[in-house]
Amino acid sequence: MALPNNIGDETNEVLAAQAHIANHVFNYINSMSLKCAIQLGIPDIIHNHGRAMTQSDLVNALPINKSKGHDCIYRLMRILIHAGFFTQGEEGYLLTPTSRLLLKNEPLSLAPFVQAQLDPVLMDPWHSLGEWFANEDSTPFATAHGKPLFEYAGDDQRLNNLFNEAMGCDARLIMSVLIENGKGVFEGLKSLVDVGGGIGTVAKAISNAFPELKCSVFDLPHVFEGLEGAKNLSYIGGDMFKFVPSADAILLKWILHDWSDEDCVKILKKCKEAIPNKENGGKVIVIDIVIDNQKGDDKSFETQLFSDVLMMVHVSGKERNEQEWAKLFSNAGFCDYKISPILGLRSVIEVYP
Repeated sequence: MALPNNIGDETNEVLAAQAHIANHVFNYINSMSLKCAIQLGIPDIIHNHGRAMTQSDLVNALPINKSKGHDCIYRLMRILIHAGFFTQGEEGYLLTPTSRLLLKNEPLSLAPFVQAQLDPVLMDPWHSLGEWFANEDSTPFATAHGKPLFEYAGDDQRLNNLFNEAMGCDARLIMSVLIENGKGVFEGLKSLVDVGGGIGTVAKAISNAFPELKCSVFDLPHVFEGLEGAKNLSYIGGDMFKFVPSADAILLKWILHDWSDEDCVKILKKCKEAIPNKENGGKVIVIDIVIDNQKGDDKSFETQLFSDVLMMVHVSGKERNEQEWAKLFSNAGFCDYKISPILGLRSVIEVYP
């Protein structure tokens, strides 16, 4: 017997509101299902199979308790298919362009980024967000772990490695796009310092693409401990709040969003001291999000907002719109800037003294 169709508008509103709340409450299931797929090696198993893979073949290839196989793997794959990570045809499961970015041997793989962001150490602070609003701690991360993120990473080699791998894989993808579509950013430069450059993934990509350009990685010494430079690549240890090595250009990739406005001005002033004037080619190259909800791309805008709150929870930073960036540059003594939105969620901002 069919149910009546005469439910009132008010009741429909309540039911829609319930579904909306439930959908957001359970959003973590997408993230954790994706993490599970990477842990089990599902993208690589399907890829190595060389053709569409049946559920039976997938279950047999997985390193799992087979009693949990067919029903549970079917349900796991169903949610991942719905989320766009796999497709399923008549002959079985196939990868999508998104899941290809999760393959271990894919040069631009984002699997380390997924595993780092969903690691318990980085997830725990979200349970402390409400408590943090009422206390004096700098971040929810500090509330959860007793110390700020960068201090924690300096004391915990596992997290340090995880964090560096995550930043490294992100850097490889971003730099491949920038070098292909934004070479003009580096033209005419003879030297460049990558401030907060980690293990050197960005600087290596630049030095390989521009052999005549002398590149230096500048970061805290423990970050690149044991690494050695090459022909046009060197490592320099130090604190960006105290000094920045001199160069034609200073690169700040995904750095300023980690810090408060006050700290960003301090960093930018140190960068300004390290470069020549605009007439002699001096500039700071910022790679970061410029929040923009005018393009009609709700998914990208939502991801930018996610990243903004992530910065609040893990560090003392924020994502910024163009007006907020302009104010930072002006307060640090810079005269002009140019934004090139060529990196998807992020932009290249060239800042001139």
